[in-house]
Amino acid sequence: MTTISTNFARSFSAMRHRNFQLFFWGQLISVIGVWMQSTAQQWLVYRITGSQASLGMVTFINFLPVLLLSLFMGVVTDQFPRRTLLLITQTWFMILALVLAGLTWLGIVEYWHILLLAFLTGVANALDMPARQAFVVEMVDDKREDVLNAISLNSALFNIARIIGPAIGGMVVGTLGEAPAFALNGLSYLAVVFALLMMRFSLPPKTAARGHSLDKMKDGFRYIASEKTILGLVVVVAGMSFGGFGALTLVPVFAKDILQIGAEGFGHLLSAQGVGALFGAGLLIFFGERFHKGKLLIFSRILLGPGILFLALSRQPNLSMILMGLIGYSFITQLTLTNTLIQTIVPDDLRGRVLSTYTWALGGFYPLGSLLMGYLGDQIGAPNAAMIAGSASLALVFIGLAAFPAVKNLR
Repeated sequence: MTTISTNFARSFSAMRHRNFQLFFWGQLISVIGVWMQSTAQQWLVYRITGSQASLGMVTFINFLPVLLLSLFMGVVTDQFPRRTLLLITQTWFMILALVLAGLTWLGIVEYWHILLLAFLTGVANALDMPARQAFVVEMVDDKREDVLNAISLNSALFNIARIIGPAIGGMVVGTLGEAPAFALNGLSYLAVVFALLMMRFSLPPKTAARGHSLDKMKDGFRYIASEKTILGLVVVVAGMSFGGFGALTLVPVFAKDILQIGAEGFGHLLSAQGVGALFGAGLLIFFGERFHKGKLLIFSRILLGPGILFLALSRQPNLSMILMGLIGYSFITQLTLTNTLIQTIVPDDLRGRVLSTYTWALGGFYPLGSLLMGYLGDQIGAPNAAMIAGSASLALVFIGLAAFPAVKNLR
């Protein structure tokens, strides 16, 4: 019994830190709202435009600031208190969600409104993503043995929300329309703002010495170039974001036109993806320290390509949900492991800049892939576009292994 209790406590070691507890529960509420809005927004865009390229364009515009600004935002993350930065970004997200709710409720929302709000959300995301990831170490009091657990729990949080949020979002859109989903998301940000305000730290936040921003960025690039394993991790994430993750932009098309399961069915597909991702996060929470991280990372990458390929061929809703679960498992496991390996290798004074490069690789190349998938979907059909993405993802695994063989040996 004692052994079971000890293993259970170890599996949730990050939760012994009060600040991380506050963040976990605040974020859980907020991210459920985010997934509700994501589901409603994708449905709204496809409803008012009928264009797959329009779906890709919204994703592209949303993440374009990440591509353009996240490397600079890494310097900001290293030089200013990360909690303060997160309070700013979360408040900004709340305002934008409520504006979209108001426009939709009044019946005056247009496609360009959605693009503008998506761009403004992306500007805040370019700062929020590296700041939030770097803040994890502060919330567990710099205890490196709790970093994997904290990142895994955070991944579990996002995927619990991914299960609940789209299901609720699809139901709300199907019964009440898109505006209430946007409004609920806006209100949900109050939970994470409150959590951040309630945190207490015994030591002042760590910040790097001030200096010229361009020089600071160069320092980060030089470090990554000198650490071939980190370079390999970042490069493959960029490739996967462009060649594989962008295919997820086509899921509303599969739901509406191919599987013909409507808004609620679309929510169920996204929830299934969340179930698979939660399973992956759960394995890392309970057994993460027992796994050989490099080998598990390669295995999780290999699963993505076949998952997308078979999704392109599926015409059965239940089979498509299973495949979305497989994609979700692959997606979250490889990103959690990549994030953890970077966090455990990089020194504190470079953490924000290195994580901003990871964010740039993940969030910057994803919109380019989404834009391409949307264009290909309109030209050759969503299934054919998805098959190209699946094939590219599988090929990238073996290219990465050949170019960066040391990654598979990381523990």
